[in-house]
Amino acid sequence: MSKLVTIYGGSGFVGRYVAQRMAQQGWRVRVAVRRPNEAIFVRPYGVVGQVEPVLCNIRDDQSVAAAMHGADAVVNCVGILNQSGKNKFETVQAEGAERVARIAAEQGVERMVQVSAIGADAESDSAYSRTKAEGEAGVLAHMPDAVILRPSVIFGPEDQFFNRFAGMTRLGPVLLIAGGDSLFQPVYVDDVAAAAEKAVLGEAEPGVYELGGPEVKSLRELLQQMLQVIHRRRAIVNMPFWIARIMAFGFDMLQAISFGLISNGILTRDQLKNLARDNVVSDGVKGFEDLGITPMAMTSILPEYLWRFRPSGQYDAIKSSARNLRT
Repeated sequence: MSKLVTIYGGSGFVGRYVAQRMAQQGWRVRVAVRRPNEAIFVRPYGVVGQVEPVLCNIRDDQSVAAAMHGADAVVNCVGILNQSGKNKFETVQAEGAERVARIAAEQGVERMVQVSAIGADAESDSAYSRTKAEGEAGVLAHMPDAVILRPSVIFGPEDQFFNRFAGMTRLGPVLLIAGGDSLFQPVYVDDVAAAAEKAVLGEAEPGVYELGGPEVKSLRELLQQMLQVIHRRRAIVNMPFWIARIMAFGFDMLQAISFGLISNGILTRDQLKNLARDNVVSDGVKGFEDLGITPMAMTSILPEYLWRFRPSGQYDAIKSSARNLRT
């Protein structure tokens, strides 16, 4: 019988790409998610019965153990960008990761991969970054041979980075941002999945890998590149952090007083703390080169999914060509 991998958060942005790769490797894939009925789209990644979504709440021991039963490897892709309801940074990113590792050790799982993030720091004033580090520590306490992947900001067709900013260009002539001078090293989602694939297959040494793409750019430069791709002209205005803090506070309070009915998907105070720091690969750490992976450049990927934000969408190139026709 082929080997089995359980991917927690396997229908999410990164997880679905890991699931595809493991299915192509001939593994059985168990996609552990909170809403299996919304993850049915993963089934065609393999042959009938090869990829199956299963119910799992990462905050519950029995749920995690049931999803992991019989697995040869586990990959934890669960993470949140904003706290809502019972899904807090501490319970999901710290306690959840530790729970997966503890149960993996109890069940004798051979390999574990933890998807973390560049900037994970136990001393950080950001709850997101601090709990990412706490999750890593919890994983290594139970699975010392685990592979931990720390990607920079991830881009791809389903991302919440370029898609969000490109969508904002439809609202007016100005793009308001914070942290415009902070540096990022965007990494393609399938490159992160390729790293996870190598780890599951035992082709990666245990330890921490920081994953960044071939280009380091400021947030402002990234948005300028995005504007070129979507053929729009917008003024990029970098807000002072004190103004951004007021705005983020207002958005957070709106979520709080609505008891989560209105989610702050714009800018939180915790996200603002991370925007004030560079998000690039550190010197002297293991990365793509150690995995034998050459990361993809943004120029070859962004036009493949951002075309829908162009003024005429899929017909934009045709209209541009038509303007050059001479009667």
